Amino acid sequence: MIINTGQRTDIPAFFPEWLANRFREGYVCVRNPYNPVQVSRYRLDPKVVDAIGFCSKNPAPFFPYMDLIKDFGQYWYVTITPYGKDIEPGVPDKAQVMESFKQLSNMVGVDRIGWRYDPIFIDEKYTVDFHLEAFAKMSANLRGYTNHVVISFIDIYDKVKRNFPEAAPVSAEDKVALGQKIIEIARANDMVVKPCAEGDFLAKYGADCSGCMTVAMYEKAIGSRLIAPKSNVKPARADCACYLGADIGAYDTCRHFCKYCYANNDLEQVAKNKELHDVNSPFLIGNYRKDDIIHEVKQTSWIDNQMNLFDFL
Repeated sequence: MIINTGQRTDIPAFFPEWLANRFREGYVCVRNPYNPVQVSRYRLDPKVVDAIGFCSKNPAPFFPYMDLIKDFGQYWYVTITPYGKDIEPGVPDKAQVMESFKQLSNMVGVDRIGWRYDPIFIDEKYTVDFHLEAFAKMSANLRGYTNHVVISFIDIYDKVKRNFPEAAPVSAEDKVALGQKIIEIARANDMVVKPCAEGDFLAKYGADCSGCMTVAMYEKAIGSRLIAPKSNVKPARADCACYLGADIGAYDTCRHFCKYCYANNDLEQVAKNKELHDVNSPFLIGNYRKDDIIHEVKQTSWIDNQMNLFDFL
């Protein structure tokens, strides 16, 4: 099976010791965010967990614990954008994050790491030209450390409206102009552009519109074919082609405080949850409660032992 860590928060950045303890103890408990008494308990065992998906804006805090996951398949996405503290107040200096990206790439390999340059929005400060100049510099810096980059344009969810009321959708014309130029720049730096939930309008310019976190990408990362069941997780966006599975994070816990964030609904609750976090608890936030209904999730490996993807290459 596949375990995800990054749909609700940034675990490597803010909860690295907790995650390390979960791997040491071999299990994790996750509350249903919509029905908190329902708890799923997952084994963290490479015999049943074929791959772990990470999404982070600052993976470095977890680097001291990388040996704990050396036996797991893994795929990392690291988001690096050109926005300043006005938009991403809690994200470290981007030059520092790019160096961490390179270090991580050297640890796991280029087939197990991708760069996310998203979401893209445009205003008087962050113009089309600004993005093109920033993307060119970043892609040149990251050349050779990944083979693709994910882009998406900002979606104005209700949470985004509250936290970032001045944000506006990117026009269709700007999407095409930016996308086409970004594809050209990426190609010059040996990267393929993967639009995230943007349909296929950039395919004719050379983008790979098959999805940014697909079963095929996990298969390439682990070198084995997966017989993955149909995911029962509904994506946030209709055009999303990602394979979304069990996520061990929790909403209202990310302290990057990005204005475009969809995972934080209540900023006051983020501060409360920080105090409720215990590095030794099976739960990211809090601990067991009297009324918990614990569900031991049935887990099996999805690896097709009849065939290795690379046997015939």
